Amino acid sequence: MRGVRVLLAPDAFAGALTAVQAADAMAAGWARRAPQDVLVPCPMSNGGPGFVDVVLAARGGALVPVTVGGPRGGRVPATLLLVDDDRGRTAYVEAAQACGLHLVPEPERDPTTATSAGVGQLLCEAVDAGADRVVLATGGAASHDGGAGLLAALGAGDHPLLRAGGGGLADLPDDALAGLADVRAGLAGVDLVLASDTDLPLVGFSGASAIEAEGRGATAEQAQRLEAALGRLADVAQRSLVAGRPLTGRGQAGAQGAGAGGGLGFALLLLGAVRIPAVDVVLDVVHLADQAAAADLVLTGEAVFGWSSLRDQVVPRVAATALEVGVPTVVVAGEVEVGRREALAIGVSAAYPVAERPEQLARVRSDPAGALADRVARVARTWSR
Repeated sequence: MRGVRVLLAPDAFAGALTAVQAADAMAAGWARRAPQDVLVPCPMSNGGPGFVDVVLAARGGALVPVTVGGPRGGRVPATLLLVDDDRGRTAYVEAAQACGLHLVPEPERDPTTATSAGVGQLLCEAVDAGADRVVLATGGAASHDGGAGLLAALGAGDHPLLRAGGGGLADLPDDALAGLADVRAGLAGVDLVLASDTDLPLVGFSGASAIEAEGRGATAEQAQRLEAALGRLADVAQRSLVAGRPLTGRGQAGAQGAGAGGGLGFALLLLGAVRIPAVDVVLDVVHLADQAAAADLVLTGEAVFGWSSLRDQVVPRVAATALEVGVPTVVVAGEVEVGRREALAIGVSAAYPVAERPEQLARVRSDPAGALADRVARVARTWSR
C-alpha cells in the first residue's frame, strides 16, 4: 500500500521558526512516525521575515547581499532575490530585513522613532540591479512612518523629519515631499508590487495606527499622535502630487493595504504600485494549487491559529486552495484559539496545538523545532494510513 502524500505548507512560527525551518521540523516529525509517506515541503509566507527565503526555495534565483540603514539608524545586512525569466528580471524585497521588529529588542521598540529609510535603499538597490519588476513585502515592520523614510531615501524630500520616524511627521512643512512627483516619474518603467500583509488603510478607525501601532510598541497616546502624524503626511503627499496627477482627498491614504508595514503600503501606492496580498504572491510562486491537487493531505501551521488568522492569512488561503481540489487540511500551531466550527468553515479539518498541556510550554520555548516535530509525529498517527 502506497504511503500518504503530505504537502507541508506552514507559515513562519513568529519569533521561533522560519517557514522553512517549520516545514523541515514537520517533515522530521512525520517521517519518524510514518516513514513510508511522501513528504513535500512547501513553506509559505505572508510577507514577513523569511519571505525571500520562501520564494528562493520555490523559484531559485540569485541572492544579492547589500547593506542598508536599520530601523534605528546604523547599518544592517540584507539580501535581494533576483529571478530572471521570459518576462524579465524580478526583484523580491523583504522590508523586514531593513526595518523588522526582530531588529529591535522588545523593551526598546518605539514606532515614533523607527524609520523605513532602509526599505527605500533596498528598493534603490533592486532598481540598480536591473529589475523590471520589484515585489516588496511589508510584513514584520518596526517602523510606523507611512513610508516617509522610504520616500526620502528615494529622493522625494530631504527634510530631516522624513527619516526620523512617525512621531514628528505632524510638523512636516508643506513642501517636504517636493520631489515626490519626480521620483514617481523616474520609477514609471518599473512594475512595483505591494505585497501587503494586511488590507488596512493608512488612517481612520480601522487604520494602521488604530490597529497595529500597539503591536509595534506604541502606547495608546502615541498611537493617537501617530494617527495625526500620518494624516499630515498624507496631506503633504497630496499637495506634492496635485500638479502631476490629481488625487482626491488624501489620495491613497484610504486605499486597501495603505496601512501595511506601518504605512509602507501608502508610500508604494503613491509611487504607482499595484497591491497584491503577499500570500497570493507566494501561492502563485509555489504553484500551491497544483501541489495540493497532487497531495492526499495538506499540513500547515503558524505560531497562533487565532481569529486574526481567518482573514487573508496563510492558513485560510492554504485551506481554501486545498478545499477546491478536495484535499483535507490539518493545522498544527503553537496555540489554537479557533473553535472547530470556525476552523471547518475555512476548510480546516482539524487543528492541534504544539503544547497540549501547560507543562509542555517550557519545551516549546526552549526547543521549538523539536516540540513541533514531536507534535506532528503524534498527528501522523491519526492521519497517516
